[in-house]
Amino acid sequence: TPDMTTKKKDKDRKKLPEPLEAQRHYVDCGPVRNAHTNTATSASQYLPLGVDNAWDFDAWTADFEIQIQQMSPDRLVFDMIGVDPSIANALRRILISEVPTVAIEHVFVINNTSVIQDEVLSHRLGLVPLAIDPTRLQWKGDEDSANESNTVVFKLSIACRLGLDGDMINDKVYSRDLEWLPGGSELPDETNCRFSSSQVEMFDEAPRDVEQDILLAKLRPGQCIELEAHAILGAGQEHAKWSPVATAWYRLQPEVVLLQPVTGDDAQQLAKYVPELFSVQDGQLVVGEARQHEHKLEQVRRLLEHDKWRECIQLRKRKDHFIFTIEGTGCIAPDELFRRALTILAQKCEKLAGNL
Repeated sequence: TPDMTTKKKDKDRKKLPEPLEAQRHYVDCGPVRNAHTNTATSASQYLPLGVDNAWDFDAWTADFEIQIQQMSPDRLVFDMIGVDPSIANALRRILISEVPTVAIEHVFVINNTSVIQDEVLSHRLGLVPLAIDPTRLQWKGDEDSANESNTVVFKLSIACRLGLDGDMINDKVYSRDLEWLPGGSELPDETNCRFSSSQVEMFDEAPRDVEQDILLAKLRPGQCIELEAHAILGAGQEHAKWSPVATAWYRLQPEVVLLQPVTGDDAQQLAKYVPELFSVQDGQLVVGEARQHEHKLEQVRRLLEHDKWRECIQLRKRKDHFIFTIEGTGCIAPDELFRRALTILAQKCEKLAGNL
């Protein structure tokens, strides 16, 4: 809109002196430590210089941008530009600990003659990622009874034996051996889990483990495992088994800039020391895109140990440009994880605004 454009132009006209402007927007990566790592959040921080640092919603929406770099069923990489580090970190923490998933919580062992202890086997089962839509289940409280609305039941019944050719059958127990029981527990008296109806119509796809090939235990002829595993809704802040991500992290956009022209032998020396990132054109040093040569940036940092190079080269990172990576466990697609994290963050903001 015209008003938004006017506000943005007014904001852009009032610039700080160049050194302060650089400190405001960039982290200076030195050979030993980084400088100017704080973000300027106070509205009056630059008022003596005639610059209003107050946060402006219209200016923010005009500058904010998300650029998808890579998206696959297990991984999402995107650039988030124009936000404060607190927002990026809030999203990271929400992804790790607050987006709900379904994981095995209770294991009822009927028979286990393998060498792996009941407690260890139960722990391994809890960490198996499950392909179950968490929106189809309700939260189960400590005092709530297990039923079709809050619990998914799996059965594991496997025994190792020798085949006619002498080879062992079922000597390895995999996560794919978990069998979904849509009708609920086969031991309702022992597990206190009773379904009043089948779960067949609840899920678009039958609940299962994600990978199908996670090794749970090894057996020898005559050994067996028989158990029931009950999965419920939870969040990573209670236990890591409910975390929907293998990892969620971000890094700042790197930049390598020339503080002054570099020519002659100095240019050739730098191009030889950090090839690809540095090159020589028409006798002058040219810097490539740092993002495409991140494996070379540590060499640049080492160069900054020398006063000679520190006067002409700067390695810096943009404070409001985050390269975000989400690696899912397969329970939920990474792009959907990001949407759900944004929804949770919005709910937190609404709650805060309602309590002001």
